[in-house]
Amino acid sequence: MKGDEIMKSWVKTLIVIAVILIIIAIPTISSYNNLVTLEQAVDISESNIDTQLQRRSDLIPNLVNTVKGYASQEKDIFTDIANARSKLAGATNVNDQANADNELSNALSRLLVVVENYPDLKSNQNFIDLSVQLEGTENRIAIARQDYNTAVTEYNTKRKSFPTNIVASIFNFKEKPLYKANQDAQNVPEVDFSS
Repeated sequence: MKGDEIMKSWVKTLIVIAVILIIIAIPTISSYNNLVTLEQAVDISESNIDTQLQRRSDLIPNLVNTVKGYASQEKDIFTDIANARSKLAGATNVNDQANADNELSNALSRLLVVVENYPDLKSNQNFIDLSVQLEGTENRIAIARQDYNTAVTEYNTKRKSFPTNIVASIFNFKEKPLYKANQDAQNVPEVDFSS
């Protein structure tokens, strides 16, 4: 009889341990899976920014070539655009990408000021089509950046919330950076044609 009681005691202990492990495992698995899902959303959002930046980068040579036919003396702007495109293509993280994107946006702004000096160019159908496509792409880039920042905010908030922060720490989920424009992006770019 004593052996049966010891066996029952062990079985009860094992059942209690199993229930405790299940109670711990379910929220841990749920938190882990939620973090994985949110992290994937951040990665997809970042890829969407890259896609739109690539689209813009593909449109720019056509736009530049169209303008070159009319404004061959504006070589500095064309060089700046080419350099900025190269930096953007070589960006390895969100901050480098934001800085290169800012340089490219500034160069494009200067290019559009040049266009104002050439009324024939503004009425060229190829230029008009490219300008419309570029404007649409700029809007897509802005939306992609907003979507990325929303996904990052949701991920980082979940990552820092209790008890998910414990799971995030155990499984090494790192904080993701927000997409921030360069400080210079807040200033209106200066364009000087006097030189």
